[in-house]
Amino acid sequence: MLSPADPAVPATFPAEFAAASWGQFRRAAPLVHCLTNEVVQSVTANLLLAAGASPAMVVEPQEAAQFSALADALLINLGTLNHARAESMLAAIESANRAGTPWTLDPVAVGALTYRTDFAQRLLALHPAAIRANASEILALCGHPALGRGVDSGDDSLKALPAARALAQQTGAVVAVTGRVDYVTDGQAAWAIPGSDPLLTRVVGTGCALSALVAGFCALEGRRLDQVAAACALMARAGERAAAQAAGPGSLLPQLLDEVYQLAEGAA
Repeated sequence: MLSPADPAVPATFPAEFAAASWGQFRRAAPLVHCLTNEVVQSVTANLLLAAGASPAMVVEPQEAAQFSALADALLINLGTLNHARAESMLAAIESANRAGTPWTLDPVAVGALTYRTDFAQRLLALHPAAIRANASEILALCGHPALGRGVDSGDDSLKALPAARALAQQTGAVVAVTGRVDYVTDGQAAWAIPGSDPLLTRVVGTGCALSALVAGFCALEGRRLDQVAAACALMARAGERAAAQAAGPGSLLPQLLDEVYQLAEGAA
């Protein structure tokens, strides 16, 4: 197997690696428990379905804990965080860790707001399998100055790659810092995934849905660095193809779902 290089600018993730993982994902059809942003639940569920996974969104603390032990993967997305949701997240993570279920953190808008930043720091000690965030969020998690504005990133993903490496080394997670080019690192090696179209940033929920894909891909066998990179590659490639056919944000989302479906179905 080709080993990822780790220069200042990482090597591009090979297309054959991506296709193999997409097919594996389709065949595995993982059950992904999503404790996610209320604004994007429909987008997240539909994108997981298009890729071949089974989404579920159980939020009551007792049920969230029970369900995380049954699921193949867990997503923790801090988008619409409140005290009740935080209780459900902690219960789900504790249960997932006991069951050996991999969980992924999407630290939406950390750095900009104190409560969620403190909560995200608490979650870092609970052994996430993966972390998916934009450049400003990654920098903020590491205590660096960042240019984020709410959920939007003002920083370049390559600028955040050293922080992503440090975060991976600190937590043991595979870290994906996403932007015009996505970078995925396990703290030692790294991959680059180019091709993301700026039009994706004009539709709410595409980043959150990518985090759900990352969570699902973490359930697959094989090197986690490669599986997380494959999730990013699926979204980047589907987004590129969808943007080339869409007239604007309104037609992008349904086209994106179709492209994710076709890429995953074709690789299975």
